[in-house]
Amino acid sequence: MTAELVRGQNHPVSQSRVEIRVSAGTPVLALASLADEQGRFSGDGILAHPGARSLPGVRSPGELAERHTFAVDLDEVAADVHRLGVLLVLPPGGPVRFGAVPASYVAVADPDGAELAGYTLTGLDAETAVVALELYRRQGAWKVRAVGQGYAEGLGALLTDGGLAAPQAAELAAAALRTAARTGESDITLAAMPTLVGDLRAPQTPAQAPAPAPEPPDPVPAPGHPYAGAPGPGGDTPASPPTISYAHPRRRRTSTEPPEPAPRAAAAQEPGQAPRPVAGDASGWSMEERLYNQVWGMFEDLARTVAAYRSAVEFADSRMDRELDEALSDPRHRLGGSGNAARDTARARREELVAQAQAVLDRDLALLIAESEVVEPALPAAYARWDNPVWHGHRTPEESPLALRLGDLHLPERPDLRIPMLTRVPLERGLWIDNGRTGSEAAMTMDTDRLRRAAMDMAVTLAVRLLAVHPADRFSVHVIDAAGAGSASLAPLVRAGVLAAPPAAGAAGVTQTLARLTRRVDLVQMALRAGAPEDLPPDVDTADQLLIVHDFPHGFDDRAVTQLRYLADEGAAVGVHLLMVADRDEASAYGPLLDPLWRSLMRLSPVPDNHLADPWVHHAWTFEPNLPPQGSRVLDQALDRVAEARRTTRP
Repeated sequence: MTAELVRGQNHPVSQSRVEIRVSAGTPVLALASLADEQGRFSGDGILAHPGARSLPGVRSPGELAERHTFAVDLDEVAADVHRLGVLLVLPPGGPVRFGAVPASYVAVADPDGAELAGYTLTGLDAETAVVALELYRRQGAWKVRAVGQGYAEGLGALLTDGGLAAPQAAELAAAALRTAARTGESDITLAAMPTLVGDLRAPQTPAQAPAPAPEPPDPVPAPGHPYAGAPGPGGDTPASPPTISYAHPRRRRTSTEPPEPAPRAAAAQEPGQAPRPVAGDASGWSMEERLYNQVWGMFEDLARTVAAYRSAVEFADSRMDRELDEALSDPRHRLGGSGNAARDTARARREELVAQAQAVLDRDLALLIAESEVVEPALPAAYARWDNPVWHGHRTPEESPLALRLGDLHLPERPDLRIPMLTRVPLERGLWIDNGRTGSEAAMTMDTDRLRRAAMDMAVTLAVRLLAVHPADRFSVHVIDAAGAGSASLAPLVRAGVLAAPPAAGAAGVTQTLARLTRRVDLVQMALRAGAPEDLPPDVDTADQLLIVHDFPHGFDDRAVTQLRYLADEGAAVGVHLLMVADRDEASAYGPLLDPLWRSLMRLSPVPDNHLADPWVHHAWTFEPNLPPQGSRVLDQALDRVAEARRTTRP
């Protein structure tokens, strides 16, 4: 799984041979720099560019392009080199700043194609050269760090900041760009070169001055940074008023994705209108995979467009505050009575900027709503809501699904726009449905008994979905309900006879169930290590197992707690998955012993709750479980089909 980095974040690089892939929305020059432990350049072989493509351990691309690939062998990098940087530079004759082009994406990948870590360069504005990311040594190992440091003065200023003298930096920058101009297809001229390398040489007389740079094209904004003139990373405020410059974010397609499907005929549309959305309009080998990628793309689009709107409002507020402070600090405004006019002007500017941002947000949300209305009815049963007609004709499949729907996600800017929350299967992490009243504001308003029933109903619903979307013999469900408090919710599973055994009650039932599953984990692990999975004892169920634990820690002693932690840590790798229905506060008697258990599980809520934090754009997503409509028999029908499929497949 790709680690999506934000500025300043790092990630380990476990392989010596990797590729660095660059995807930009415009032709750029991609260079590699070598620096010491302090990040300083020294010597001649510090820059891999089209004129000198190979340095020890790295080979750079050879021309201007929108996509680049660096080949890196970290074992071949010289011992005195501690930082390997990836530099992106805009050529003269094209866009004059990174804020006017779509955000670039840089990824570190293994040579076989799998991405290890990626970084989207958002928040750039006037910069023409940027250090995108760097590989660096740390205690004998290599890591990748997202940098995103830009330079408005160009490549020369970047090199000067790295320790080169100004004349040497200007000469090296000019050489790199001159070679790129010869190998690329853009209209780079030597007259325009000083604009890019920075004004580091002696001042020119008017006769020697280069021809004026062409007017910048209409901005194509970068997602996540709504203002072309917004403060940059250093906090400098532009002299001229900023203008809103962000559009509906473009979805990134990486080179690790499968080949695009065969082209389809474009949907009919009125002239001047946006293309009509199409279900499955994403890459993938199958419709299921294309829909999965499309849902993920919708999630990213919603995250980006709301982040851009919030950034716009935040900037408008900060700008108004600054202008109000300036108006109040000027004695002429206080004495002359012009302060009110200055304050009114500041507030009007703020309202204008917010209105523009709101208009763009509304446009983008309308596009996503239109796409959701097309995609939602086309989802397969594993991804679909319980009120989707697909469940009426659903039959037990012959293959396991790619992912499973846990619920819906939405943001307060448009609560009715629900994005399916999908998780890949087999489950890599256990699930924890929190039935405690301190979990959220919504939980605090509910009666304790109702909340506990809702949590158990949600667990049963997830178990039914897992059973229904897997082949009949590929999933088994076990239940621990030591006090019997969940019997009402478990009734559909018991009635259909789809449980591996009756719900375990009392301390003895807890002990027997955990012993049986820990034995299975031990035996499968030993068989896999020995390379003989076919030699498992005949009484070992090779199907994936789901253990539902209700009202933990009731009925658990210290040994049972240890076994439960063992299943949480080791079970998923060999097909034993955990679904807890519990209140963390009730388990506090065990002290910090259980903290690793809770951290290893994905917490879900039986009521709407904004507990899911997004480190990518810092959103708090509201999770809402997807339950069958009131009075619907869709769960009973799904269980009947599972039971029937099991009867027909048994010898």
